[in-house]
Amino acid sequence: MTIVYAVGLKEENNKMNIVKKTIDLGNGQVIEIETGKLAKQADGSAVVRMNNTMLLATVCAKKEAGENVDFMPLTVEYQEKYAAMGRFPGGFFKREARPSEYEILIARLVDRALRPLFPDDFHAEVQVQITLISGDKNTAPDALAALAAAAALAVSDIPFNGPVSEVRVSYLNGQFVINPPLQDIEEADLDLIVAATNENIMMVEGEMKEVSEELMLEALKTAHDAIRIQCDALAELTIAAGKTEKREYCHEVNDLEFKAQMHEAVYQKCYDFAKQGIPNKHMRSEGFEAIKAEFVESLALAEDELKEKSFMIDRYFHDIEKEAMRDMVLTERTRLDGRKLDEIRPIWCEVDYLPSAHGSSIFTRGETQSLSTVTLGTKLDEQLIDGAVIEGTRNFMLHYNFPGFATGEVKGNRGLSRREIGHGNLAWRALKYVIPTGPENPYTIRVVSDILESNGSSSMATVCAGTLALMDAGVKIKKPVTGIAMGLISKGDKWAVLSDILGDEDHLGDMDFKVTGTRDGITACQMDIKVDGLSYEVLAQALAQANAGRMHIMDIVEATISQPRDDYKSFVPRIVQIEIPKEFIGAVIGTGGKVIQEIQKETNSVITIEEKGEVGVVDISAVDKASIDAAISWIKGLTTVPEVGQVYEGKVKSIVDFGAFVEILPGKEGLLHISEYDWTRTESIKDLMHEGDEVQVKLLEIDEKTGKLRLSRKALLPRPEGMPEPENKPRGDRKPHRDNGGRRPNRDNKPRNN
Repeated sequence: MTIVYAVGLKEENNKMNIVKKTIDLGNGQVIEIETGKLAKQADGSAVVRMNNTMLLATVCAKKEAGENVDFMPLTVEYQEKYAAMGRFPGGFFKREARPSEYEILIARLVDRALRPLFPDDFHAEVQVQITLISGDKNTAPDALAALAAAAALAVSDIPFNGPVSEVRVSYLNGQFVINPPLQDIEEADLDLIVAATNENIMMVEGEMKEVSEELMLEALKTAHDAIRIQCDALAELTIAAGKTEKREYCHEVNDLEFKAQMHEAVYQKCYDFAKQGIPNKHMRSEGFEAIKAEFVESLALAEDELKEKSFMIDRYFHDIEKEAMRDMVLTERTRLDGRKLDEIRPIWCEVDYLPSAHGSSIFTRGETQSLSTVTLGTKLDEQLIDGAVIEGTRNFMLHYNFPGFATGEVKGNRGLSRREIGHGNLAWRALKYVIPTGPENPYTIRVVSDILESNGSSSMATVCAGTLALMDAGVKIKKPVTGIAMGLISKGDKWAVLSDILGDEDHLGDMDFKVTGTRDGITACQMDIKVDGLSYEVLAQALAQANAGRMHIMDIVEATISQPRDDYKSFVPRIVQIEIPKEFIGAVIGTGGKVIQEIQKETNSVITIEEKGEVGVVDISAVDKASIDAAISWIKGLTTVPEVGQVYEGKVKSIVDFGAFVEILPGKEGLLHISEYDWTRTESIKDLMHEGDEVQVKLLEIDEKTGKLRLSRKALLPRPEGMPEPENKPRGDRKPHRDNGGRRPNRDNKPRNN
């Protein structure tokens, strides 16, 4: 990759100081960064362009922090403008509304890359907004969003320990590709979004097709090399824009003497309590609270003094508690709940728990529990994806719910949180690779994970419970998938990788690394890192430990149910898939859907048709085999071409003086002429046949011009002895009497009225 140095363009009339930088990705792809032209009243703004995809990122920060704020109030929003793709938004209002799941997932990627890099004592509210203002169908904006946000921060005066950037790395045809075309991503064996600074990887998210730990590590290194070049470009952008000086701030009031006094009083007590290894998180929490209460009581402060110092006491105690717990793990090599570093919490599983669900399971690991269900539907149940860039349908969905009672909290149910969407997407990516496709799976599949208890790794519990429920439903998944969350605690040259982390260990630790996979390789991962200087040696250890943990969990899952059930449950709708020639799709649907609606009504089935190449793929769903067979027979009748000489079981549709019209195939009628009813002369057919009667007939002829069918009943009857052989000439070969210029003779010699 190469960088073209920044160019400053000054236009005094417009008072613009435009700075541009260009980054060559080395594979024919070029990224351009521009600042100084758009959104100049924001604290920082930048436009990032790759091909025809352009992202505008802005950042604004309040000058002061709110009272008693001890966290980073960062908000990241990502929005796609439909005009960017030359499209109208769907829906009644025809305008952009609340963010889609895709937009929320991109915002989360950026948030996770930026949040750890703000100074620890900087607590002013910061808002980052990224907008897709131009797009193309082959350039994914998600790989550029964090770069755009970092560029806006780089040209602002907001304190930030960047630069940071982000790339997509895919493994295609045996080689790594940075930011590949969107059309190639589905074919990749590995697809990762990686965010990093020059020194450290900050965030990883992606999916794989059972790749090895070694290949994944190589992908991270490849991505990091590309990111370093982008970070260098951002550093030069800061200098070119004249934004090297950052604003001064003072968001924390400290009393270092009081902090030292508190450390002396409670550190060892916290350390000793943590060393006890208490599995129950509520008991641990109550124990630490008791230590803090004892210290506060020892201060003997007046009520107004205590109120004044309470915020500082809470903040200092949190820091001391965290330090003591981390030191205990590194020194004692044991965990808060008494486990060894690589030990997995006790697990129990159950399937078929819910009698009316198509598939169900319970997966419980320690104090984390998922109740998961599987529902099997038809093509009509597919999810419609209608984003500005991504369009299509999805026949496999996974939804994750996290109610307040899972952690013993009182929390209103006011819709999905971003966390629920993110955790659900990770589990969906973990399982999507093993979901069967094509004729092996005619169903639309929905997995729902309801978290009933939570103390860490609920997304990984969802993966395990989802696998169990899918197999219980009879879905022929390729292989079972399990997942585990790894943690890290490091201090100086000491470090400890933790398997199957608790919620507390996630909070106090330096890494949350979730890995899912089959026995043969990794299918998805998500990593967030909060520490500088994480080496690839540590990552390799975490991956190896995760593999061992996954195999341990896999043994328990397979002991519960080792493979998908042979058949779906009796009450699951059956779906049969057949193919018909493309030219018959219209005949099956009928004018205004009349025919297909009649078939569904008469056979109590649900039918969908999709054109694929030269065939129409027909899915027929019903609750019993007889209904499906009836619908198939009807459709095959509509799509079967009548053959001369074939015998058909027909139904009389109407009677006329000269014969009867008989339906030999659905929608295909022919004339049974009165002369073809019997070998003997038939005076009137009305006395012999009635509407609705079934009759066996032979197809004698198909008129080449009109397509009319000529039927015969007598051709299937034995010819009476002595009766001469018929001529068997087609009607078109019979020569009519010709007279008077080719006219039929006027037998009564009366003048014709011409």
